[in-house]
Order: sequence, then structure tokens, then C-alpha cells
Amino acid sequence: MGRSKGKRSNTRDLFSKPFRKHGAPLAASYLTNYRLGDYVDIKVDSAIQKGMPHKFYVGKTGKVFDISRNSVGVIINKVVGNRKIAKKIHIRREHVFKSRCQEEFKERVRRITKAKMEAKARGEKYTGPLKRQPEGPAEAHFVDANITELVEPPPYEFVV
Repeated sequence: MGRSKGKRSNTRDLFSKPFRKHGAPLAASYLTNYRLGDYVDIKVDSAIQKGMPHKFYVGKTGKVFDISRNSVGVIINKVVGNRKIAKKIHIRREHVFKSRCQEEFKERVRRITKAKMEAKARGEKYTGPLKRQPEGPAEAHFVDANITELVEPPPYEFVV
């Protein structure tokens, strides 16, 4: 017998809710405001079957391009063969959450802009780093090979 390849095949764990988290979604999923250009993560809430995205899109991050009363239009890049296709899909708002993918970048931009303004106020040119730098190798140090440490379990004590 062949292997079934339906829309919701192999989603036993993917669409299941965690232990003691079953039931209707919280009000926060309806009260979250989305704006055009926001980044959102797709996470299916299996309690709501309407507007559920395909299993491929679960865990993906996309950009909001359209907002309607109950759903959000999201652009997601999908790799098909050797190219990326920008897929536009509409997902109900229960299955979408705001992404934190831009937080670190925006914080870095704020920090650099503030440093540039301070340098300009002092009459200097900002010369600090604009790009993130890798951590780099560990500091140089000497390893003393003569120190030996005996590692053994503590002696057994009989306690009455």
C-alpha cells in the first residue's frame, strides 16, 4: 500500500497542543495589532481549523502585506528547486504571532544612532563599529601539564 500524502498528513505532533494547553485560544491572539511590514511567525493553533495554513508554513517567518478583519496576508519565501518563490498567503490571526527577529537589529541601530548623535554634538565624527564583530579566539594562556589532580569517588560510609 502506498504512502498517503494528504494536506494534513504527518501532523500528529505538529498540530497537537501541549499538555494542559488545550481549548480555545487566549484573547491576546485577537487583540494583537498587526501593521503592514511587520514580521510574523506562523504557529498553527489546532483548536481553530478555519484559515489554517499548510503544514509547510508552520515555523516560518514572513512579512505582513495585507490585513483584513479576521486574517493577515503574509509573504513567505519558499524554496522550490533552485529558486525562492515569494508566496502570498492569508492566514487567520489565531495562527500568527509577532516575530522577535528584528529586535536585536533595531536595538543595534538605536545604539549606533545615539552614539553618532553624541559624537556630532561633541563636534567629532563617529568612528565606532557599524557592523557586528565575531567574538574572536580565546586569550592566550599557558597550560601547566605538571599539575595532576586525582579524581576518585569518596569512600563508602555505612550509616545506621
